Amino acid sequence: MIQVKNVTKKYGDFYAVRNINFEIKDGEIVGFLGRNGAGKSTTMNMITGFIEPTEGEIIVGGYNIDANPKKVKRQIGYMPEGTPLYADLTVKEFVSYMAELKLIPRKERKEAVKKAIESTGLEKVQNNLTKSLSRGYKQRVSMAGAIVGNPQILILDEPTVGLDPKQVIEIRELIKSFGKNHTVLISSHILSEINQICEKVIVIDKGEIVAVDTPEHLEAGATETTILHITVDDINNVFETLKDEITEITELTLQKTNEDNSKEYEIKTNVKTDIRKIISKTCAEKDITILEMRKEEASLEDAFIKLVEDRPEYSQKEVKKMQYEKEIEEIREEERIRKEEKANRKQAKKEEKARKEANKEMKKEAKQAKQKEQENKKEKGGEA
Repeated sequence: MIQVKNVTKKYGDFYAVRNINFEIKDGEIVGFLGRNGAGKSTTMNMITGFIEPTEGEIIVGGYNIDANPKKVKRQIGYMPEGTPLYADLTVKEFVSYMAELKLIPRKERKEAVKKAIESTGLEKVQNNLTKSLSRGYKQRVSMAGAIVGNPQILILDEPTVGLDPKQVIEIRELIKSFGKNHTVLISSHILSEINQICEKVIVIDKGEIVAVDTPEHLEAGATETTILHITVDDINNVFETLKDEITEITELTLQKTNEDNSKEYEIKTNVKTDIRKIISKTCAEKDITILEMRKEEASLEDAFIKLVEDRPEYSQKEVKKMQYEKEIEEIREEERIRKEEKANRKQAKKEEKARKEANKEMKKEAKQAKQKEQENKKEKGGEA
């Protein structure tokens, strides 16, 4: 549905995004993550056709956005950050205006507006001025403007920013419902929201794509250490000997002793294997009662930090050098293709020449055979 191929956007010498590639399939709900200034908004603005890439190609629904901008824009519903609304329009008037901008035919417009208002739960406030609405309702109005006309693709920029917990839950459920009939791209700083809504995540940093994966896979790769929190009743004070007996344990630390004399420990291992069964068996052998044991799960935040925190900050000189090397490589590739095409043309000419000579020889042989046949006929006629 959305293909971004080798896309670069420059402003003077500054690279907002550099040679990015990713693909979003039909029906996917995809999170777009990155720090401030990472290139998220620039990328989304290029996908919507608001700005043009300096290099590369963006294909939406099979259409190149440069060659067919109108066909691409008809497929997209865009909710910009900050919910820009017209304060003196009612909800219904605003959504109707968005429908008009999208060139929805007049005979279909009323039904499209009604459907968008119902889909976003705005029926009760549809005659209210947008300036009188709460932040949560304003977000819904902006979404209604995006989905009016039932576009195939929804691009939502920070849809839950500034909302209270109740409003966040409502907007989250609304976005999930959109995923049944739309392809959705969401930009957000709230990683917990992305984790609950999205089935795939694209991480961008310093203008480059650093990961495209599921939240689960990113979380799994966030750390090489497994952490267990365990509370035990250890009357013989032998629990700490587990570190010597279970080789997978790298650290075993007492966190605190409770009023009932139970003890809370933190155990670290350097393996992905779950060693809780081994711990349970060893504790049973040592007459240690396990009151609680839980595994600390890596979060999407952990994965995000691991991906972006140690990435180098390139100077403009280094960026220019990389771009120069890329251009040289492209020239070399073009030269290789040119030479290959030249060799192919030469071979084709050679084969064509051989074919013509073979045809010429065949015609010559056929002519000689025909002449011989005529001579034979004359000889037979003379004998008669």
